[in-house]
This record gives sequence, C-alpha cells and structure tokens, in this order.
Amino acid sequence: MGTEMRSLSLTTTLSMDTSKGEPYRRKRKALGENFQAIGANKRSISDMAYGGTNVNPLAATGGSTTVRQVKLEKECELRVEASADSPLRLRLLTGTAEIFGTEIPPGIWLNFPPRLKFAVFTWYGATIEMDGSTETDYTADETPMISYINVHAVLDGRRNRAKASPSDSDTSQGPRVIVVGPTDSGKSTLSRMLLSWAAKQGWKPTFVDLDIGQGSITIPGCVAATPIELPIDPVEGIPLEMPMVYFFGHVTPSANIDHYKVLVKELAQTLETQFSGNAESRASGMVINTMGWIEGVGYELLLHAIDTFNATVILVLGQEKLCSMLKDVLKNRPNVDVVKLQKSGGVVSRNAKVRQKARGYRIREYFYGPSNDLSPHSNVVNFSDLFIYRIGGGPQAPRSALPIGAEPAADPTRLVPVSISRDLLHLVLAVSYAKEQDQIISSNVAGFIYVTDIDLHRKKITYLAPCAGELPSKNLIVGTLTWIEN
Repeated sequence: MGTEMRSLSLTTTLSMDTSKGEPYRRKRKALGENFQAIGANKRSISDMAYGGTNVNPLAATGGSTTVRQVKLEKECELRVEASADSPLRLRLLTGTAEIFGTEIPPGIWLNFPPRLKFAVFTWYGATIEMDGSTETDYTADETPMISYINVHAVLDGRRNRAKASPSDSDTSQGPRVIVVGPTDSGKSTLSRMLLSWAAKQGWKPTFVDLDIGQGSITIPGCVAATPIELPIDPVEGIPLEMPMVYFFGHVTPSANIDHYKVLVKELAQTLETQFSGNAESRASGMVINTMGWIEGVGYELLLHAIDTFNATVILVLGQEKLCSMLKDVLKNRPNVDVVKLQKSGGVVSRNAKVRQKARGYRIREYFYGPSNDLSPHSNVVNFSDLFIYRIGGGPQAPRSALPIGAEPAADPTRLVPVSISRDLLHLVLAVSYAKEQDQIISSNVAGFIYVTDIDLHRKKITYLAPCAGELPSKNLIVGTLTWIEN
C-alpha cells in the first residue's frame, strides 16, 4: 500500500523560541501555505481556543491531605500523583484546563483512583481545587506543550488534505504517527494528547499500542488497536468498546521475537483492510505507541513497526542518538518525517520493581475496574471443557528429517498444546476468537481469564472472568503473564 503523500516538513515547523513561551517562529521560505497560519496566534491553532483569563502567580504545593486550591498561570501545569491508598478528588473552579489533551468540565468533581499520575495544564490560566491526599503535587511553568500542540496542528492540516483527496488516491491516507523513545519518556502521554486533540476536532484516529510491557489499551502482553471517537477520559482511560487485541503473552518481545513480529504484521494488515473500506478512518490516520526498548533488537523492531504500518511521521522523545539513527536510515524516504521533541519534565523514571507493580495494577483494572467498582465472576469448569495452547517451542522438524549433524530448532510460531497442571496457577490466559486450531496464531482475542485454582483430583479448573456465562471460545492461549491477586 503506497502512501506517496507530498511531505510537509515538520522538522522546519518545530523550530522554536522558548524565551517567552510564544509559539514557534518559523522560516517561512521553507514552509508550505498550510503552515502560514500555524502559530500566528495561539487561539487559532486548530480551534484550540481556551477562553480562560489570566490568574495570579501559581502557588506550589507539596504532598498534602487538605482541601486546597492551586492557581495556575497561563501555559503552566499542576503535576499530581495520587496517594497509594486513597482516591483524590479534583475540580476546575475558574478558567480552562485539560488533562492529557482532554478538557476538564468546570465545577464538576473528578474522582481519581489511588496511584494515578496526571498533569493539569492550562493555556490561559485556571484555579484548581483538590480534595484528598497526594504523594506529591507541584506546579511547573516549563512544559513542551507548545511544541506538542504545533505537531497536532500540522497533523490536522494533513488530515484535512487527506479528506479532500479522492478516496482512491494515495493522498487520501491521513498521517500515520509513531511515537518512539526510551522507557519513561512520555510516549503514551503524548499519544493520548494527540488522540484527544484530534477527536476534539471531529476526527476518529486509530490508536495502536505496541508496548506489551505496560499496555495502554488493555492488559500488558498484548498488541492492540482501537478507534478514538471522543477525547480520552482522564480517569477511565482508553475506551474499550471496539478494541482489536492480539495476545503475545509476555512482557518483553525477547521471549519470542518472531511471534511478536507476526502479531504486529497481523494487526497492521487488519487495519489496512478496515481503512480501505472506511474513508473517515483512513483520513483520520493513526497514532502508534511503542515500547521503550530502542537498542539492538529493540531498534530493529522499531524499524519493523515503521515499515509494517507505513508510518509517515516519527516523533522521537528526548533521544538525540535515536533521532539521528532514524533520520539516517530513513533519509531516502521523502514522505517520512522524523521529528525530535522534548520530553516533559513531569516524566518519572521507574525501576523494574515499580514497572512490575504497574503491570499488576493494569491486570487488576481489567477485572475490577480502575475504581474497583466492577465485580468479576469466578467459574469452575472441567479440564475437558478447555483447550489451552502455547505459541512457540517444540522442534520444527524431527531429528530424522534433518541433515546429518543438524540440531532441531524451536519453531517460534508453532502451536503447542498445554496439559492442564498447577503450572497454570496465577497465569492470565487469553480467550481466542479462533474456531479452529490452525486459526489461533492469526486470530485476535475476546478477553482474558485468570486461573485461581487447579484441582488435579477432580480435574476442575477455577478461573476469574470479567463477566458471567460461558466463554466465547474454548480455545485459550497461555504465555508467561503472571498476576498474584492481592
């Protein structure tokens, strides 16, 4: 599928003067007509017109348990981490503000669950009130938001051009944005902003999540995609009405690199088919979130994703070396822009233990909801009612069929039946949509179950499911995704 769109230079567009926080000044001779209005004044950027008035200088706060108000000046943000054991309430009193691209409704209390990290940003000033304890909350007046909103403005222009093009032409494809960078650089946050801003403009971009280590759409261990039709809810997160999910079953691609690439390709091909029959989705384009593994095999997998999804805009967060490498390897593709962006100062580095806990919280959210308000169902079935498979492993061919001296190699995409044993205890399994065994590798999944007990004597398996009733399929996939329910 060629996407031979005439390229507009994002790199030139995003040269900036940060001394006064004003929109970027541009070299007009290098820009197309579509860029001349961008940044002429901030209120005209893609209708991001926030009508709040300026307020008094902001008041910094630390971790607190009292009801308090915080005044934010224009282009400042309040960075918050909710307490580990209690929820937090927040509301907008005056002005206008947003959380990761989604505007906060005035006067309405928003309830944030424990441990949630978020930032409240205002373009023209706001007063925020918080009720509840926080691990930390502080204000910041240096943010990369102007560069992010200018990227949105360029993408919006490309979507409009795609919409105006004949549906059978290459230029009818909207921007395909892939966000790359090291671990904890703000990739998922930037993705949410770009998606919410686009949805506010009436577009329906597709969000693609390739970060199997954390999972923005569903639980970790999956590659997934979903259309975004409304700005993303700052509490509930990505909507799950129409996700397309492929289960990898591990939290790092190194567990089975070939299988990971197969799933990425399968997801991309499915989206291509959908785009070919939906002009609106095609013009809206996609935003692709990636994992933080950017060296060695991780870098090769990034290039594989760029090629597989035919990405046209690559946003590199806070990594000069990666940006330089990508520009060099893609220099012969005139329709691909590689743009380096500053990462937010609010991004917090997490060690392996914290990331592991975060994965556990994501799995728990799937079954119990982000606010612990869902009631999953415990079910007991016979061993014979389920067919469980693992992908990868086992010899590719018997030793007798190999040349003399050759050793049998494991087949990374071989489907291996799994005998039910206590080894499955505390594992998360995916329920495949496949009706036949040979369709499992290429099929997406309906959802997940969590194995809570194995009774070998009675040959019964007990599992937790998000809803009551029979499973959509008896074919289940297992990997190494483990969760110990607290």
